[in-house]
Amino acid sequence: MYIQMQGNMSAVDVIVIAIYLAGVTLFGLRFRSKQRGLKDYFLADRNIPWWAISLSIVAAETSTLTIISVPGLAYAKDFSFLQLVLGYLVGRVIICWLFIPPYFRGDLFTAYQLIERRFGQKLRSLTAGLFLVTRAAAEGVRVFAVAIVVRIALGEVLAGMSDFNRDLTAIGIVTLLTMIYTFEGGMAAVIWTDVIQLGIYIAGTVVGFFTILHLVPGGWATIDSMASAAGKFHVFDFSWNFFQTYTFWSGLIGGAFLTTASHGTDQLIVQRLLAARSERQSKLALLSSGVVVFFQFGLFLLIGAMLFVFYKLNPPASVFPRTDAIFPTFIVNFMPIGIRGLLISAILAAAMSNLSAALNSLSSTSVMDFYARIKPQSSEETRLKLSRLITVGWGIVLFGLALFARHGGKVVEAGLSIASVAYGALLGAFLLGVLTRRANETGAMVGMSVGFLLNVYLWQFTHVPFTWYVALGSMATFTVGYGFSCLTLHKDI
Repeated sequence: MYIQMQGNMSAVDVIVIAIYLAGVTLFGLRFRSKQRGLKDYFLADRNIPWWAISLSIVAAETSTLTIISVPGLAYAKDFSFLQLVLGYLVGRVIICWLFIPPYFRGDLFTAYQLIERRFGQKLRSLTAGLFLVTRAAAEGVRVFAVAIVVRIALGEVLAGMSDFNRDLTAIGIVTLLTMIYTFEGGMAAVIWTDVIQLGIYIAGTVVGFFTILHLVPGGWATIDSMASAAGKFHVFDFSWNFFQTYTFWSGLIGGAFLTTASHGTDQLIVQRLLAARSERQSKLALLSSGVVVFFQFGLFLLIGAMLFVFYKLNPPASVFPRTDAIFPTFIVNFMPIGIRGLLISAILAAAMSNLSAALNSLSSTSVMDFYARIKPQSSEETRLKLSRLITVGWGIVLFGLALFARHGGKVVEAGLSIASVAYGALLGAFLLGVLTRRANETGAMVGMSVGFLLNVYLWQFTHVPFTWYVALGSMATFTVGYGFSCLTLHKDI
């Protein structure tokens, strides 16, 4: 079967994208008059309903590379990625038990204030600094994924530009618009725009599902038959192959450790949990987000399996340069006019929600964990003004890092790999704080150093997959940290 390709984006599609970008920016600006202090700016006055926080958590952990890369995983292989998502669910339960209760004992703005309360200022600075460095690096990779989509979608519009200038334009527009509403509206703007953007990209993906279903002769019966024969719906792998990325064990254990770290110690998510009206609502938001994430990833993987069947029946003119390009290429070439613009907007929505979350969390950590301690007498008004300026500063940094990420290789797992390197040390330190009374600050810092160096070694010099980084790094941090603490004379009991 042959289907006529529709070519590059039409003027209607470009208008749809422009309307979306302008609309979501204006929506975010609606919250600019509500900031009376840092509690409003960073925690939305702790007055956000649980369901909005739940959807915001999902949007925050879903980046552009998630939407374009996860379908590519199923296209190239199968549904084995879902094993990792099962671990995500387990990790959320652990966080509700271990971390959320102590977060709500006190007026905390960041995750790292809990570390100071248990250990001291030095370890708080170390954990907060590690978060700033690794979150910025991982976010740069995610923002770069925007350029992959725009380069494919607007190739004709930007035809006169070099690859670098096209990337510069795409990353610059998304970064600038996201920075505007995050700068003005703070956490309230971030969360409520997340809710809107989640709805947009899920709706866009559902439209993609029905479009592929319509284009494949025989519809679902053909897709089910061909995808099943190719093993695309295979989920579980119970083998004990330690060097395989997605197995049941790496997914359940590694995914649980990864989520416990990313959602329990990373300010990006913890800030949302702290914005809830109560401890109970915070737990409800986190647990329900896990259910949404599971079905969301299932939908993305299903799109990938469907695209596999579609391109089996309609072979592309050339081999895809990377699996990240498969879904965006399909959108541009085969989706109806107008719907193409909606789907590209949906992918940009994921980028903007993730970027806004990063900007606000990086700003809150910079101000509350560093500036407020250096200048304890500074006024609330001064800190609020500085928070907005630092938001702009981090936006510029992430813009630069995204351009630098152009020189990287695969973006499918790069973001998770970079973050996972630090997560092991962070989670180990938090576990030392909540599970033991004998661990002290010096021991925890030594343990973190060992855990972090171990993860860097695993990342750069071995073939151990990223799914094990957090588990191994946190266990090394905890073991060394506790052992060293027991050997020292001065203990924080």
